Amino acid sequence: MTSTDHLPEQAMPEYAERLIRGRRAVRAFRPDPVPADTLRAIFDLAGAAPSSSNTQPWQVEVVSGAARDRLSRNLLAAAEQNRLSLDFPYHDSMYTGVHSARRSAAGAIMYGAMGIARDDRAARAAVNLESLRFYGAPHVALLFMPPNAEARMANDVGMYAQTLLLAMTAHGVASCPQGLLGFYADTIRETLGITDAKLMFGISFGYADPASPRSNIVVPRAALSETTRFHD
Repeated sequence: MTSTDHLPEQAMPEYAERLIRGRRAVRAFRPDPVPADTLRAIFDLAGAAPSSSNTQPWQVEVVSGAARDRLSRNLLAAAEQNRLSLDFPYHDSMYTGVHSARRSAAGAIMYGAMGIARDDRAARAAVNLESLRFYGAPHVALLFMPPNAEARMANDVGMYAQTLLLAMTAHGVASCPQGLLGFYADTIRETLGITDAKLMFGISFGYADPASPRSNIVVPRAALSETTRFHD
C-alpha cells in the first residue's frame, strides 16, 4: 500500500500539486537524523525512477554520522587548498540569455534572503563553505554514474534525483541539491573509498530548521508559455 492509496481519485492532482510545488531547496537543517527505516523507505521509493531501457545507471552513497563529519572536514580542507576536481566540465558561459537572467534572479533572491549584498564576496564565500558542511544537514547523498558514463546517462540520473527529492518531501524530509559538491569529486571518492565512478552532485537532507530564513527561500518559475509549446 502506498501513502496515497487512501486518497479518493479526484484528490490525487491536488496531492501531487502540493508535493511538487512544496519541495524547495533548504539551507538550514536541524541536527536530528532521519530514522533508518525512513531512510530505507525513501531510497527504495526513489529506485522506482525511470531510466533508459531500465539501466538504472546511478550509484548512490548515503553518508551520515562520523562518516559525514569526516567528509565535511576533507571537503573544507580541499576548498582551503583550492583542490578542485570535476568529472563533468563546468563554466559559467554555458548559461546565456534568458537562462543567465533566471540564474542571476535566483541568486539575488537567495542571497537577499540571507541578508548578503551582491558585492559582498566574503559573505558569499562563507555560504560556499557552509555548503561543504551540508548546511548542517545530518545526511548527504552523493549521486555517481558508471566510470564509462557519457552525457546521455545524465538524463537517467536526473530523473532519479527528482524522484528522490519528491520521495524525501513526501516523507517530510527537507533537501538541498548541491552542484558544488561535484567540484570535489576526487576528495569525495578518496574519503568514501570509491575508485570507479563519476560524481555528478550531492543532495544534503534532513529536517528543516523552520526558524531560519534559509528554510523558506522561494524562487519563481518561468511561466508555462516561456518554456512549453503545445502542437495540435
